[in-house]
Amino acid sequence: MTAAAPGPDAGEFEARPVGPGESAGEEPEDTTSPALMPGDADAEASIRPRSLDEFVGQVRVREQLELVLSGAKLRGTPPDHVLLAGPPGLGKTSLAMIIAAELGAAIRLTSGPALERAGDLAAILSNLVEGDVLFIDEIHRIARPAEEMLYLAMEDFRVDVMVGKGPGATSIPLEVAPFTLVGATTRSGQLTSPLRDRFGFTAHMEFYSPGELTRVITRSATILGIDLRPDGASEIARRSRGTPRIANRLLRRVRDYAQVRADGAITVDIAHAALAVYDVDELGLDRLDRSVLGALCRSFGGGPVGLTTLAVAVGEEPSTVEEVCEPFLVRVGMLARTRQGRIATPAAWAHLGLDVGRDAATGVPVVEATLFEGLQPGG
Repeated sequence: MTAAAPGPDAGEFEARPVGPGESAGEEPEDTTSPALMPGDADAEASIRPRSLDEFVGQVRVREQLELVLSGAKLRGTPPDHVLLAGPPGLGKTSLAMIIAAELGAAIRLTSGPALERAGDLAAILSNLVEGDVLFIDEIHRIARPAEEMLYLAMEDFRVDVMVGKGPGATSIPLEVAPFTLVGATTRSGQLTSPLRDRFGFTAHMEFYSPGELTRVITRSATILGIDLRPDGASEIARRSRGTPRIANRLLRRVRDYAQVRADGAITVDIAHAALAVYDVDELGLDRLDRSVLGALCRSFGGGPVGLTTLAVAVGEEPSTVEEVCEPFLVRVGMLARTRQGRIATPAAWAHLGLDVGRDAATGVPVVEATLFEGLQPGG
């Protein structure tokens, strides 16, 4: 597969905005964040699957994509535009590259934030060759002028370029070679209806099971030459939040521990000890997750408490708590978001080793039992 990217190196992403909890030029402390971190791109490049057969998990999506691509190849036409929707770290970029590889086409990589003007998109579209795949990551963040240009390009394979300003401005139609757009989004709800409706196929990516993540980690370890034992792979997979990117990142951190403080082999005991060093517990919660739950239960009696107040209590920005911590805590049933504020569930109290609804210092009940469907305070 040949790849052409807007940047200096093929297959390389443009610089992305610094995300919550990150600082430019530094490795973020959050080992369990599903966002792409500095250093991840190079590490992931060597272990990306090259075909649908190599891609682990997402069984339904793989079956659907195989039908879409096989049908297009039989007809000898570019397949419908594809939208890949789902949380970060589940393999949307890998699937985009696989689509190009299965079609035997070149892929052009860019991202929504990089397309600030219609001219940026026009420059990319004008350089496409028939059958090329254009991948736009975080497509929901594309600027409105570029998005409106994209409508016509997706439907009629042409764009209208405006020349001049004011009454003398003229529109010049520019033909675009037939191509396949693959868009990836972590927030499909933010896509405008006209853009979403122009995709012929939408794939909804799901979180991975521990068994699927074990297969992902085992495959990565084989490629990277890591001595990974089956019980060690299962332990890492269990703490990876259902996300391959996190699983591979934890694998690299455990490898470092095994090489420095052990004989290099990753067993369940080595994985347990290594992940303890990186503050990743048995459920995949990290330091910040436990701080949020601790403040919610110990300082506010389980809630309800507002997001801003909770963020101040743990010394983080509200956006960090909302975007980094809450999605996973809600998914594992430890936190509930209500109109009144955030509430800790019984599972959160149990994970922290606290009695439901009792202040840890005084033992006084502080949360009404009705919040927890009949559970009595303290029991």
